[in-house]
Amino acid sequence: MRITATVGHQPWNKGKLVGQKAPFRLRDIWAIRVRLQLAEKTRDLALFDLAIDSKLRACDLTKLRVRDITHGEHVS
Repeated sequence: MRITATVGHQPWNKGKLVGQKAPFRLRDIWAIRVRLQLAEKTRDLALFDLAIDSKLRACDLTKLRVRDITHGEHVS
């Protein structure tokens, strides 16, 4: 007995742009910074500034620990 199953599976990225995204423009960076400041999200602003200044990718940024950017009580 031979059973043939066909599934109409469609890829999740069909018709979408994939690959490296365009970098932020300067006005976009400042818009994000201003919105984070107005919302008083100090932690998010610090992470955003760190990512922009060090050119880290999101996967690298989420792996950071406090001990990676501090030396004793001094924050780098």
